[in-house]
Amino acid sequence: MASSEVKSAIQAIESTPAADKPSRYTSLLQTILTSSTSSNLTPSLIAYAQSLLGDSLGIVASRPLLAAFVDQFRKVKDSDVKIEVGQQVLQLLAPKVVSYEEQDTQIKEILADSFEEQEDFRSSAKVLQTITLDSSQRNVSNDDKAKVWIRIVRCYLEEEDPTSAFSYLNRVKNVIYSVQDKSTRLMFQLSQARIHDSQRAFLDASQAYYTLSLESIVDEEERLQALSSAIVCAVLAPAGPQRARTLAKLYKDERANQVDEFSILEKMFLDRLLSPAEVKAFAAKLSPHHLAKTADGSTVLDKAVLEHNLLGASKLYNNIGIDQLGELLGIDADKAEDYAAKMLEQGRLAGYIDQIDRLIFFEGEGSGERKTGHAERVVGKELRKWDANVQGLAEEVEKVTTMIQNHHPDFYASQMVH
Repeated sequence: MASSEVKSAIQAIESTPAADKPSRYTSLLQTILTSSTSSNLTPSLIAYAQSLLGDSLGIVASRPLLAAFVDQFRKVKDSDVKIEVGQQVLQLLAPKVVSYEEQDTQIKEILADSFEEQEDFRSSAKVLQTITLDSSQRNVSNDDKAKVWIRIVRCYLEEEDPTSAFSYLNRVKNVIYSVQDKSTRLMFQLSQARIHDSQRAFLDASQAYYTLSLESIVDEEERLQALSSAIVCAVLAPAGPQRARTLAKLYKDERANQVDEFSILEKMFLDRLLSPAEVKAFAAKLSPHHLAKTADGSTVLDKAVLEHNLLGASKLYNNIGIDQLGELLGIDADKAEDYAAKMLEQGRLAGYIDQIDRLIFFEGEGSGERKTGHAERVVGKELRKWDANVQGLAEEVEKVTTMIQNHHPDFYASQMVH
């Protein structure tokens, strides 16, 4: 409860002539902020706001006083005080928010800051959502709208709620083309990357993080962190041609060897098999959602490594028994066959499965396109073999011709004349 001195001062002000009230309200606010103890600061500020927004003052007189109150309220150190007082003031403003829209917005921003100080990001997001952005009383630019929406997105991402974050990111997408503030545009890129990441769209996330890592206005350390995140997402992406292109781009970046993930990036780019120890070391640095269980009981990382090792095996063997493949990958044969079949069907691996002899035949790089039938694969295989044989014969003839030219130039010249 407000101190008796504050109550008496408020009653005295309310009974004074209107011309004297502004100066006396200003004086009382300074007294409350400098003299109140931590225990009675909250009720004193609430009592002050109730009087300020009561019937003793008109809107014209109270609006500048409320603006001054907001400026001083922002400087209060205790976040608990700001939360309790801010919520009470917003309730007082609710019926008359049209008249005090600017101050209402500022108090909501202060309240959101206080919730974030206490790591209550969901409450912060809910307060920010109530800010009036389509206003007839004040001009709200697309930059201002985007800043509020991006902040809401980041709060929901801190709460591991990508679904809610995505709905507000879509609002930003509608205005981002006209946003001038560079930091807001960067936060949009980062938020987009984080949402892709949390939704396990790892190739899209990797591209978004990599784009951010190239922004010159971002600090060098943060750019390297973005590059690191791009590599992590590329490693976790489904094995196949698209991921191979992403890995190649990251591996060729001259900064790649400065991040901890370079070792696993190099092995994946070079199609080397990953050992359990390497996978365990990499897993220790991942976020919780990267290690979440999938429908078959494995983690996203487990699946990514298994698919990579399966792709690596296709580089080492023309064909392999399903049982032997299971041993190589460290899983049972049926699971190895399921993974191989899925990758073959999706075009991320080229080849076919002979289920009678329990063999998997590999046919080079996957096309990235979904396959429609075994006959198509067999015909394609024979055509590729024919083309490869013709190319090999032509190369051998070229080598022989070059050797003759180098060792017997006169004979070569005489033959070329004819």
